[in-house]
Amino acid sequence: MELTIYSDGGSRGNPGQAAIGAVIFDDKGNKIKEISEHIGTATNNQAEYIAVIKALEEASNMKAEKVKVFMDSELVVKQARREYKIKNPELSSLFVKLWNIVSKFKECSFNHIPREKNSEADALVNKALDELEA
Repeated sequence: MELTIYSDGGSRGNPGQAAIGAVIFDDKGNKIKEISEHIGTATNNQAEYIAVIKALEEASNMKAEKVKVFMDSELVVKQARREYKIKNPELSSLFVKLWNIVSKFKECSFNHIPREKNSEADALVNKALDELEA
C-alpha cells in the first residue's frame, strides 16, 4: 500500500504553544486520516518534526509500504534527505525517531512544497491552537 502524507507543525511564539497537523491519503487520493493535536511548548522546527513523526507512525500502523511525505518545512525535508547537517540537539533526537520510523517502509520520500500547497495540514495546526485559546 502506498500513502501520501501532508504534514505541518507550528508554534505561536518560538518556542511557544505548538500543534501539529497532518492529512494522509491512500493511493487513490482518498483522505483516510487527519491529525490535529496540541503538543505543548515547542519550537516551530520541533513541531514540524513531531508532525511528520506522528503521521509516519500512523502510516506504519496502516501497514503502508511506500510513503510520500510533503511538507513546507525546507529544513526538515533537507535534514530528512540528509542534505543538511543537524546541529540542534533537540532536533537530533527527533531526527533519530524519524529515521527509526522511516526504516520500517520499503520506500519513503520527503518533498518540499510551498506553504500554499500545504493549506489543509496548516489548517489542522491552527485548529488545534485555536481550540487551546478558546
